[in-house]
Amino acid sequence: MNSNIVLKRHISQAALFAACIFVMGLALDFHSSSARAGDYIQQDNKVVDLTLGVNWARCSLGQTWTGSDCAGTVGRYSVEAALEIAEKRNAEDGTDWRLPTRKELEGLVCKKCDRPKIDADAFPGTSAEPYWTSESNNYAPVHSWSVNFFTGHTYGRFYPNQELAVRLVESR
Repeated sequence: MNSNIVLKRHISQAALFAACIFVMGLALDFHSSSARAGDYIQQDNKVVDLTLGVNWARCSLGQTWTGSDCAGTVGRYSVEAALEIAEKRNAEDGTDWRLPTRKELEGLVCKKCDRPKIDADAFPGTSAEPYWTSESNNYAPVHSWSVNFFTGHTYGRFYPNQELAVRLVESR
């Protein structure tokens, strides 16, 4: 009789664990919004996001805007290296580039788009991989949040010293 109680407890714990994983998956999906057609104005090497009130770098770090496309290879940087590059650009150009918040970067996800899961007209040359946000994962503070443009999902599992792609943003 005791073995039946133990077995039921393990089954209940497994069911609870599975339910938690399911809900976490829904939460990840909930945070990933769809790109909003018509809410962008493309201005040379920037994209004005009318919904969020920010300007996006048209190209990922490591690439250069040619006037019609992003040339070069998408670079991969640690959070610290990306912040240093943004600070250097700001000092040189008088701009205000920074890493985007989780909400800002999730706002670029286009679920109906093929890979990469982003508006390719506004953001050509985007790599279908994770991009850094400026936020640490509150549930696991040693990790930082990223948005993956291969899947369109948000993940909080990378260490900030790992090297991921970066798209800078500036407040208007």
